[in-house]
Amino acid sequence: METQTLQFTETELIQHEEHKTKRYPNLNTVLMVEDYLKEHRDEPIKISELKKQLPKQIMHQTLQLILEYLWTSGKIIYGPKGIQWIYVEPEHLKKMMSDALEV
Repeated sequence: METQTLQFTETELIQHEEHKTKRYPNLNTVLMVEDYLKEHRDEPIKISELKKQLPKQIMHQTLQLILEYLWTSGKIIYGPKGIQWIYVEPEHLKKMMSDALEV
């Protein structure tokens, strides 16, 4: 029978199983990476450089998971020069949200 423990840190959830450790980012960490990439959308950035430039340190495995999520959701591309933010919010959504009433 496998034993499993969960550990919460400031930036991630760590799942320990018998011979494996999985790291899952929390929402604040995902948003931190998203915000940084949005602000620096004008040119590609290497993963190693991204890790150095982020406001908080992040484990490589956790960053890989975030980047995989951003890539599959169509927000970034990854090429030989690095990672680049490509997502543009549709105009009809911007307009809809600007006219919305906040509760």
